[in-house]
Amino acid sequence: MTERREGPAAGPLSDRTAWARSLQTPLREFLRTETGGAVVLLAATIAALVWANASEASYEGFWTTQASLRAGRHALSMDLRTWVNSGLMTLFFLVVGLEARREFDMGELRERRRLALPLAAGIGGMVVPVAVYLAINAGGPALHGWGTAMSTDTAFALGMLTLVGKRFPGRLHAYLLTVTVVDDLVALLVIATVYSEDVSAGPLLTAAGLLGVTLLVRAAGVAWMPVYAVLGVAAWLALNASGVEPIVVGLAMGLLTYAYPAARTDLERASEVFRLFREQPTPELARSARTGVAAAISPNERLQQLYHPWTSYVIVPLFALANAGIPVGGGFLRHAFASPVTLGIVAGYVIGKPAGILGLSWLVTVVSRGRLRPPVGWAAVGGGGAIAGIGFTAALLIATLAFTGDRLAEAKVGILSAALLASVLTWLVVRVTALLPARPRVVALLGTAESVIDLAAPVDDDRDHVRGPERAPVTVVEYGDFECPYCGRAEPVIRELLAGQGDVRYVWRHLPLTDVHPQAHLAAQAAEAAAAQDAFWEMHDLLFRHQDALQARDLVRYAGEIGLDVPRFRDDLRRAAGNARIAEDVDSADLSGVSGTPTFFVNGRRHHGAYDLESLRHAVAVARKRAAIGA
Repeated sequence: MTERREGPAAGPLSDRTAWARSLQTPLREFLRTETGGAVVLLAATIAALVWANASEASYEGFWTTQASLRAGRHALSMDLRTWVNSGLMTLFFLVVGLEARREFDMGELRERRRLALPLAAGIGGMVVPVAVYLAINAGGPALHGWGTAMSTDTAFALGMLTLVGKRFPGRLHAYLLTVTVVDDLVALLVIATVYSEDVSAGPLLTAAGLLGVTLLVRAAGVAWMPVYAVLGVAAWLALNASGVEPIVVGLAMGLLTYAYPAARTDLERASEVFRLFREQPTPELARSARTGVAAAISPNERLQQLYHPWTSYVIVPLFALANAGIPVGGGFLRHAFASPVTLGIVAGYVIGKPAGILGLSWLVTVVSRGRLRPPVGWAAVGGGGAIAGIGFTAALLIATLAFTGDRLAEAKVGILSAALLASVLTWLVVRVTALLPARPRVVALLGTAESVIDLAAPVDDDRDHVRGPERAPVTVVEYGDFECPYCGRAEPVIRELLAGQGDVRYVWRHLPLTDVHPQAHLAAQAAEAAAAQDAFWEMHDLLFRHQDALQARDLVRYAGEIGLDVPRFRDDLRRAAGNARIAEDVDSADLSGVSGTPTFFVNGRRHHGAYDLESLRHAVAVARKRAAIGA
């Protein structure tokens, strides 16, 4: 995707797929990383079980080894397991908070009324499992361990959903992410209040004060990330000294970190400072160029890019290696599966989680008389509720705080068993849904909720440049630039898409990126001059065939090639007759949050995928099914 920067020239069609697939949006990248991370996490869990059963003394001896950080007379000493659980896992919850904040700022939840449904589903997904656990352990000595059956492992659940629930729509991931972040937040509050002992008021107030300072610094517009890092570390140290589990700092800092699309003005500024560096490559200008490029991207995305791979591939697997090791001899397993601790955790996650999420989602839909409904169908919500039964990370964390000895081992068996059963249950939901007839299956997966419309200016047949049937159920809008090499590569993909579909129309809107493509605006004027003679698409096609020759003399020659009145064309081009129309397109792009080219919208919803034929066909197919449901 061109965002005020040059790219390679258009290559052969065989290269286009690799080019398109390399373009990842934040959510797609998040899910791709979670899928790979889930595989590594499974491997780490198996390794922990093998290690603990091969030599339990070695396993426990290693993770209970003390490690200290010293600075003068001050020292912080914890065993290796605690360093992982309370230290490194703070970064995991930072990433969870970052993605939740991004969804709140740029995703489905930017329409605030949509927050009520996942909030209610998240609460239901906690209350019902806890109630199931309490019912099974009523009057028993393990009653205080109810928090173990409460929270979903967001990363593991999303990764496994991608593996076993490929038929579910992509919007389920965003919905499930919001639901599970609610119980992550509540779980951390439970850890901080219920499972923290000997709390010291002084350090706790200090930590609260530091988070307050963070809010003030953010409100003042400070963008230098080291300031927030220092405040976060200081708050972590204060909470740790207070006796409260300090990982809550990670989620809080993530939720405080804004996400926003790159603004065209910021990209133009970055382009300018880079051009200055290109002309005079000095260390000072290099620093300015680096700062300008970084400032164009939101701190949320920068932090995700930095920490998310580390948390998925290193930190969470390390956490599993440190905590999942338990002896699994036959005698112990028979005892564990008869224990109310194990049974309460398994039943809470495998039965309570899907019942709570599905039940509260349905209840809110009924109470709101359909004004609030899940962004996907009920089968997808059920599958999401089932996979939410994976409580691995947060559950193990709470279990280590709530239990010791045999009960801790029983809790771990319950957590691991619930994760396995939840994955199997999700797969069964997928298989059963696949057996439904075509139309009920589409409704069960996609639902009937209205999509968030991202396109600020609706398509106007009397104004817009449109290709395809006037009453087509699917409309693809592209904001493009005739000199943009990525638009050039997308153009034959669009042509092939239209050739294979009889119910799709295509709309072109101008977004000339003049700071990196000096001839782009003149080419757009040429297209509008041709449109004045009813030849827009003929000129459009020629401009893309000759992206490296867009000087005024070239444009006049193209006008002659397609049979236009050349003097009239030259006069329109000289008078810049199409400028008002181009400016309207640019304004609508700004209102729609478009900063680079090509940017596509399918039935008004921004396409956050790659621009290869397969991805666009899939987006069109989903839009077609939704249009059929609406009809």
